[in-house]
Amino acid sequence: MTGVAAGFGIAIPVGAIAILILQTGIRQGFSSSFVAGAGAATADLFYAGLAVIGGAALSGLVDSWDEPLRIVSAIVLTVIAGVGLRTLRREAEPVAMPPSQRRSLTGTYTRFLALTIVNPATVVYFAAVIIGLGIANDLTPSEGILFAAGAFSASLTWQSLLAGLGSFAGKRLSHRIQAIAIATGNLVILALAMAILFR
Repeated sequence: MTGVAAGFGIAIPVGAIAILILQTGIRQGFSSSFVAGAGAATADLFYAGLAVIGGAALSGLVDSWDEPLRIVSAIVLTVIAGVGLRTLRREAEPVAMPPSQRRSLTGTYTRFLALTIVNPATVVYFAAVIIGLGIANDLTPSEGILFAAGAFSASLTWQSLLAGLGSFAGKRLSHRIQAIAIATGNLVILALAMAILFR
């Protein structure tokens, strides 16, 4: 149960990953946005597992890598926002991606997994939850697995909801409204990148 709460806690706050999942749903439909959410949830699973295993030592390691992770995260988000805005100018219509294109889906999964992993907030959050609740000290291996699995399932549930909302909006909004929504999302991502870089 603690893992489920932790998973929702990291997934629900609206950030760059949530916006990108919604945009993927609007542009490419549910299959692609679901895979994107699965990539983000897998990163949450990875960090939840590390937090259970590492505890306080992990928190210290993250502190030492905070600056490079922060810079990399900000640069990656800036590039994503720039590419998204540039692509938007060239597109007359949304680009549809057939669900059968496995290579594209694999690429989407990998991209969102990597984006979430370079986000230092994720590992800091899970380390803080484990240390703050003091559950790492007497957690059995089976309880640790259940914690990580709960975090993953909660995160995937929320990301899937975002994927569905994006896909629903993409089917019902005009091309102009879609373009406005995507442009707004990319500008928010750019603002988040600047906030990360200059915090």
